[in-house]
Amino acid sequence: MTDNHPLAGVYAAAVTLLKQDSNFDLESVPALLHFLASRGCHGALLFGTTGEGPSFSPKERETFMRSARVYRQQLPGFKLLAGTGTASLSESIELTKLSFDLGYDGVVVLPPYYFRKATDEGLFNWFSELIKKAVPSKGYLLGYHIPATSGVGFSFELLARLKDSFPDQFAGIKDSSHDESFAAALGQRFGKDFLVLNGTDSYFHHALKNHAQGAITAAANLISEDLREIWDLYQAGQDPSAAQARVSKQRHILEKHMPFPPILKALLHRLHGFPKWTVRPPLEELDEKKLEEALKEFSEI
Repeated sequence: MTDNHPLAGVYAAAVTLLKQDSNFDLESVPALLHFLASRGCHGALLFGTTGEGPSFSPKERETFMRSARVYRQQLPGFKLLAGTGTASLSESIELTKLSFDLGYDGVVVLPPYYFRKATDEGLFNWFSELIKKAVPSKGYLLGYHIPATSGVGFSFELLARLKDSFPDQFAGIKDSSHDESFAAALGQRFGKDFLVLNGTDSYFHHALKNHAQGAITAAANLISEDLREIWDLYQAGQDPSAAQARVSKQRHILEKHMPFPPILKALLHRLHGFPKWTVRPPLEELDEKKLEEALKEFSEI
C-alpha cells in the first residue's frame, strides 16, 4: 500500500538497557537496535511504558537518546520515536524539542497523567502549547492512549479537535487501550487520514482491518518477526491469520508475567544472549521459577 503515513510500520517499545548498578548499558545499544532491525522492526520507541519512561529524568533520557541517535545512523531507514510525555508541561516541551533537535522521527506523548480529572478543554490547551512550542512543522506527534495505566485518555472529540487544529503535526495515537471495540470505532470515525499504531499484539490484524497502520508493542522486543509477517501479508492483500495466531499465543504467555520490562529483559538474556539487564525500582526482577515457566511455554509454540 502506498498511501501509508511515513511512520507506518512495526515498532518495538524498546526496553531500556540497565546494568546491575542501575546505570545505562550504552555499549549494548547498537546491538539491540541491530537486533530489532534484523528481525523486521521498522523502528523503535524509546522510553515508553516498556522502556520505563517515567522512571527516568529528562537528563537521563537525553543521555540514552543521544546514544541511540548515533548508532541509528548505521541502520538506514530505521526510525526512532521517543516517549516525551510527563505530568509537567515544561518538561514535556523540553523533551519533545530535544527529540526533534536530535533528528528523531516522531514523539509519543502521554497526557498529563497526574491530573486525572482534566477536561478535554484542559487537555487540548496542554497539547496545543506543546505542539506550538516543540513540534516543528514537519514533525509528528502521536498521543499515547493507555488510560488503564495513565488514568487519562483521549476522547474522540479531543482527537478530532487536535487533528483539525494541527492536521500534520498531530499525526494520531498509539492505541494501548487493549480494547478491540475502541480500535474498530477509531477506524470508523477517522479512517486512513489518522495514524493509529496498535499497542496490543493479540489483535494486530483486527486493528489493521480497522485502518491502523502499524504497531508499537512490548512483545516486539522478542516477536517482531511474526509481527512483521502479519504486516507484510496484510500489505500484500493476503491472510495473516496463522501468524496472528502465533503472535496471540506469545503475547498471552508474556501477559502472565506482567509488567513487561522484567520478563522481556530476562528472555532477551536467556534466548538471545544479551546482557542480564535489570529494571529500576519500583519494578522488580523476575524470579527464576517464573522465567523457567515462560521459557518452557515459548518453546512449545
